Amino acid sequence: MTNQNLIYQIGITLVKGIGNIIAKQIIGNLDDISQLFTEKKHLLERIPCLSRRLIAEIHNPNVLTRAEQEIRFIEKNKITPLFITDSDYPKRMQECVDSPVILYYRGNADLNATKIISVVGTRNASAYGRDMTGQLLRDVKERFPETLIVSGLAYGIDVVAHRAALRENLATVGVLAHGLDRIYPAAHRNTAVEMLNNGGLLSDFISETIPDRQNFVKRNRIIAGIADCTIVVESAIKGGALITANIADSYNRDVFTFPGKVGDRYSEGCNSLIKDKKAMLVTSALDVFSEMNWDVQPKAAAGQSVQRNLFIELNPDEKMVTNLLSKAKNIQLNILTIELNWPVSKLSNVLFELEMKGMICCKPGGLYALI
Repeated sequence: MTNQNLIYQIGITLVKGIGNIIAKQIIGNLDDISQLFTEKKHLLERIPCLSRRLIAEIHNPNVLTRAEQEIRFIEKNKITPLFITDSDYPKRMQECVDSPVILYYRGNADLNATKIISVVGTRNASAYGRDMTGQLLRDVKERFPETLIVSGLAYGIDVVAHRAALRENLATVGVLAHGLDRIYPAAHRNTAVEMLNNGGLLSDFISETIPDRQNFVKRNRIIAGIADCTIVVESAIKGGALITANIADSYNRDVFTFPGKVGDRYSEGCNSLIKDKKAMLVTSALDVFSEMNWDVQPKAAAGQSVQRNLFIELNPDEKMVTNLLSKAKNIQLNILTIELNWPVSKLSNVLFELEMKGMICCKPGGLYALI
């Protein structure tokens, strides 16, 4: 990627009136992002989602000047920009309708790890919540040490989850509600620095962005969208953890929560999620593994895959999918998209055809397997 391309990629996110959804519509109408800033006005007017007012904002010279400033910042601080079309952009997040056009990342964890869990909860964590979080991540470490743990680096359950992950040598990423030029709260700076060596920090905000209240809601969609599932440990009836859980539910991601004592203020949110059937009740990580089908590894009969290919005609795309399933036995949809590097729309069509041919089945947890 050249600096010039990066200027335009950052620039589109700085244009007043262009949010992530409109930006992706614009990108889909262009052969190259640079055209947005280099084409003449009458050509830009042909793009359906661009009004004259937006075109005027695009031509504001301050947009690219600020983008150049941001490039200097990310180069100085070894930050990796991840544009929506980049191969290393988080694939799970890419599936979400309101995914950020660009993410800023500093760290060494794989944002497309085979298993990613988000852990969230109240800022007023009790001894029970801290214990549940610690045990949860000990169990994750024992069974699936390659799992990436994501949270928001906030007070309470968030930072408890990050610190527990670090103790267990699990990679952990903090999603921030501000630019990567600061850490909020400042009390978690040492934890954040430690995370850079086994995990990282992620944000869709440019430097100099302060942690305004509305930014935390935007941040929560990344915590929900980047993971296979979200686990709520403790939560009041209102708060960021419940917002994250509801966003994850809207993304059709699995949500889990630990039940709490009836009437306990910081269990009301968890109990409400269970009551409203937006989250599955769990008492340990083993329940999560079971519901996600991570611990199911059925053995295929000898020669089974060979006979399938003998009697059922498969096209090249279908063979690629069945070959992957024959090796891994069970794979989630988002992992298949990562392994194949296909858009979700294409993969869904291929999976449908294979189901119609009686080759595969979809199990609970969004898991696909050969029949």
